[in-house]
Amino acid sequence: MNIKEDIRPISYIKANAAEILEQVNETHRPVYVTQNGEARAVLLDPESYEKMKKAIGLLKLLAQGESDIVEGKVSPQEDFFSDLDRELDDMRP
Repeated sequence: MNIKEDIRPISYIKANAAEILEQVNETHRPVYVTQNGEARAVLLDPESYEKMKKAIGLLKLLAQGESDIVEGKVSPQEDFFSDLDRELDDMRP
């Protein structure tokens, strides 16, 4: 892996868009786009982007769970499953 291949100025992206898209989709590595020497954007292939979104979603759920525990928003397992069974029974015809 050559990190220099993953950092490109916007002018290079404009002139070589098809090549860059092929690189991103083949390597599944992001390409960092610079403008005036500063990082301005990141190009990802769709599969990597979707995986990242799913991972972030799971991390948000974990953070919410930790927050609920700290705040004492918890129930004993038996109570939770009893309530769930009761709700499911109410939904059945």
